[in-house]
Amino acid sequence: MAPDLAAALQEPDTTWDFLRGFAAAWTSPLNHDDGCAEEELQAAETALGLRLSEAVRRLYTLLGRRDDLTSNQDRLLAPRQLHFDEDGQALVFRVENQGCADWGIPVHELHLDDPSVIYRPDAPYAAPVPWRPFLARFSLASIEMVLSETLFNDDSLSDNQEPSETALQALELRYTRLPIPDYPMWATPSAPPVRWYTGPDVLIRNDSDAWLWVRARTSSALDEVRRALPGDWLLAPA
Repeated sequence: MAPDLAAALQEPDTTWDFLRGFAAAWTSPLNHDDGCAEEELQAAETALGLRLSEAVRRLYTLLGRRDDLTSNQDRLLAPRQLHFDEDGQALVFRVENQGCADWGIPVHELHLDDPSVIYRPDAPYAAPVPWRPFLARFSLASIEMVLSETLFNDDSLSDNQEPSETALQALELRYTRLPIPDYPMWATPSAPPVRWYTGPDVLIRNDSDAWLWVRARTSSALDEVRRALPGDWLLAPA
C-alpha cells in the first residue's frame, strides 16, 4: 500500500486510481452505480450557485454512493446536502457521527481544482477560531476519509485499544509509516497528530498516541497485530 499511496500523494490525479485499487483489495470493487449521477451534481451546483471543484466532482462521481467507504463512522454528505456554514466561511461536505465536528472547503478556494480542507470541532475547541486547517488538498482528504471509514466497516476484522508506551514503541518498530502528512485529531487539536501505519494485510491508525484502530484483511493478520502490539484489545475474543 505504501508505494501506491506515495504515488497518489505526489500526483493528485492518481488519487482516484489509488481509491479504486484500495476498494477492490479491502472491500469490493467500485462499479458504475457507486458514483453519483451528473444530474445530482448539477442540481447541487444550481442550489449552491457555483460549480463544484474538480476534485469534489471526481470523488462523488467515483464513490459518492458507497457508504461503506464514506459513512461508517462519520458521514460524507450527499450532493443535495452540501451547504455553507452559518458564517459563509466554508462549504461543508462531511460531518462527525454525533455532530461534534464538520469538514469543509474554504469558500475562497472553491474555484480551485483541488482545494484545501478545513474542519471545525465542537466546544470547547471551537473558540477562538472555529475553522482550522485539516489537509492541504481535497484529494488527500478523500484518501484519509476512505481509509478511516474502512476501519469501521467490518467488526470481525477490526479492533481498537488505548495504547501503552510499549504498544506505541512496537508500532514504530514493526509497522511501516504511511506517507500521509500529519493532521490533527479533530477532538484534540492540540494533541499529537494522527498517523497511519501498515503491515502485512493490516491498516492501523494512531489517534494522537491516545487510541489505536486496526483493520485487517484476514483474521490471522488481525491476530498478529494483537500479538505484536500488547494491550487490552476491546474486540478480542475472550
